[in-house]
Amino acid sequence: MADDSNRPERPRLEPEIIPPARARGDGDWSQRSWRPETSSASATHRIYVTRLGPFGMTLLMLIIGIVIAVILLAVVGAVLIWIPILALLVAAGVIFRLLRR
Repeated sequence: MADDSNRPERPRLEPEIIPPARARGDGDWSQRSWRPETSSASATHRIYVTRLGPFGMTLLMLIIGIVIAVILLAVVGAVLIWIPILALLVAAGVIFRLLRR
């Protein structure tokens, strides 16, 4: 056991901190990284948020309704595909049961 059990364990490896301005020697890694669209990294961007009016609210509800309808149609379609398969399995079970007698 360690001499001082209250002392935290030191990390075995020190993390490598790479400054943003320094280029690496193993290739042009800075070209593959994401860069902002502006020429200045300290540019200020504004986001304007407004209240939805009646037209915007109607359009939003219409889009939500269409998405829900598509999901509902996909689920109902998946269920309707399994109905004939289940009917065939039940019919096959009944036939095998009658043939066994």
